[in-house]
Amino acid sequence: MGICEGRVCVVTGAGRGIGREYALSLAAGGARVVVNDLGGEMDGGGNPTSGPASEVVAEIVAAGGEAVANADDVSSFDGAARLIATAVDAFGDLHCLVNNAGILRDRMLVNMTEAEWDDVIRVHLKGTFAPTHHAANLWRTQAKAAEAGERDRPVARVINVTSVSGIYGNVGQTNYGAAKAGIAGFTFIASLELARLGATVNAIAPVALTRMTEGLGPEPTEEQRELMSPRWIAPVVTWLASEESSHVTGRVFEASGRMLAVAEGWHRGPSADPVEDPARVGPIVEDLLARARPPADMNGADRTT
Repeated sequence: MGICEGRVCVVTGAGRGIGREYALSLAAGGARVVVNDLGGEMDGGGNPTSGPASEVVAEIVAAGGEAVANADDVSSFDGAARLIATAVDAFGDLHCLVNNAGILRDRMLVNMTEAEWDDVIRVHLKGTFAPTHHAANLWRTQAKAAEAGERDRPVARVINVTSVSGIYGNVGQTNYGAAKAGIAGFTFIASLELARLGATVNAIAPVALTRMTEGLGPEPTEEQRELMSPRWIAPVVTWLASEESSHVTGRVFEASGRMLAVAEGWHRGPSADPVEDPARVGPIVEDLLARARPPADMNGADRTT
């Protein structure tokens, strides 16, 4: 018996990379999985195809699990609705949604096109909102039925995928970082809203080598490749998808072959009394900054420059 035995999970962007590892791990843990993938290129281009999703389904079935493929565009409101309906139609319920789908269109801000901004924001942010919206409405209906004594209360999970590029910042990724920072904020607020429905909402900031990150830096060594294998990310996602994680919500976890950590959110730092005279603001701000912790670098440590 795996920790997700009998649970129904949807994983978006699960045809390759980290999403594939999530789907395989959830299935190994006993979950029945809807493997969603549009089948396009890393930047969102190319012709949609169900091929990558179907290949992952075949792997799961060959290992003795249960899975179905879905090729809907999760950044489409109607497509997201069909995705959630696929889980209910195929397996009779939905217990966990992993919002993993994303694209990259890296560019320095001054060179970024409107389309490069709009497409990345749409796929990541709307592609997180839309499936969650439809899943939450399903769980709201179930929660009302539970109040009427018609069924058990949902034990539901939403697991979003943010990024260290969003929560800490990375040059050349204003679109991607803004979307991922938005997902972190979405995660916390959604956790407050969906608690009454029996749903937790958490996020993962993974660090791994995939087709999205391959080639972004120096060629990694074999040891580095192992430490950045997507397989290190899947265990915490599988645990968060299980009933064991009911007490954890509104959190962002960093995960890689190097560490599993909790990313701490915004907190009020040093403060001062308000002033009306702009000429007095400068010295006050300088004092506040001298006492404040600097922003984090990409490793989550205080920036030194």
